[in-house]
Amino acid sequence: MTDSSAPHASFLVGCTAVGKTAVAHALARRTGACVLSADSMLVYRGMDIGTAKPTKAECEGVTVLGMDLARPDEPFSVGAWSRAVEPAVRAVAAAGRPLVVAGGTGLYVNALLRGIDAPPADPALRARLEAQLTAEGPAALMARAEALAPGSTAGVHTENPRRLLRLLEKLEAGNTSARPSLSAPGETVVGLCFDTAALHARIERRARRMFAEGLPEEVRRLREAYPGFSESTAGKGIGYAEAAALLDGAMTLDEAVERTVIRTRQLAKRQNTWWRHQLHVEWVQGPADEADIPRAADEVLALWRKHGKRPLHF
Repeated sequence: MTDSSAPHASFLVGCTAVGKTAVAHALARRTGACVLSADSMLVYRGMDIGTAKPTKAECEGVTVLGMDLARPDEPFSVGAWSRAVEPAVRAVAAAGRPLVVAGGTGLYVNALLRGIDAPPADPALRARLEAQLTAEGPAALMARAEALAPGSTAGVHTENPRRLLRLLEKLEAGNTSARPSLSAPGETVVGLCFDTAALHARIERRARRMFAEGLPEEVRRLREAYPGFSESTAGKGIGYAEAAALLDGAMTLDEAVERTVIRTRQLAKRQNTWWRHQLHVEWVQGPADEADIPRAADEVLALWRKHGKRPLHF
C-alpha cells in the first residue's frame, strides 16, 4: 500500500551523457521544482570536471540536492546517500515545492522507488564470495551478478570489490529488491536516450572536453588534498584513473582519453541494460544541442503529466 504522506517526485533517468541535467534544470526553472541528483559520482566534493557536475552558472535559479555530500577518499553507499538526502527531500515536500529526480545510477533510483532492503549479514556467504574474489577475480563475480540479475551491475565497477560483494550478497540471498521485475502498470518513469552512434559520439566529445578543461589538474589537486584518493572508489572512477595514469606517465593523453571513452561506453551499456530489465521507462529523444533543450523538456513534461508522480521510499 502506498503511503499517501510520502514525498512524491517526477523522475528523469537515462545513461550517462544524454542531457539529463540540462533538461531537468530547464524544467525546474519552468515549474519551480527542486532537483535531486541521483548520480553516485556527484556526491563527492571536489570531483567536478570528471563527473560533469553542473557548474554554478548551470545551477543558477535551481535548487539542487544530492551533490557534494562526501569526501572523495571515503566510502559512500546508497544507504548513506538516502539518509543524507531524506531531510532535504522532506523539507521540499513540506514546503509544497515539486521535486525532480534526475540521474543515471540505478541503485539510487531503485532506493527511491522501492526502498532499501538489505539482507541480514551471512558470514558464510561473505567468506565464500571473498574466496571466489581472491581465486577468480572481480570479473567472475560481475559475471555471476549479471547471470542472477541482468543489469544489476550498472554503476558497479571491478575496481570496487566491496560494493560488488554487497550486491552479490543480496542477489545470492534472493533479495527481490536487487532484481525486481519490470515495474507494475502505472509505475512508468521518463528517460532520455540517443541511438548508439549518436551516444558514442557524445561520449567521445565529452571525454575530450573534460581533459581539455583540466581534468588532470583536478586529479592533481585531489591527490594533494587526499593522500588516499588514488586508491579510493572515487579515485578509480571513469576518467579519474586515466587522468592519474597520465600524470604518472603511464598513459599518453590520447591513450587516457580513449580509455575514458571506452569505459564510459561500457558504463552506458550497463545502465541501459539496467533500465530495460528493472524499470518501465517511456523514452524521449535527448537534446541534440542547447537549442533543442526546450523541445526535449516539453516532451518530458507531457509524459510526467500523463504518468503522474512517484512516491519516494526512505
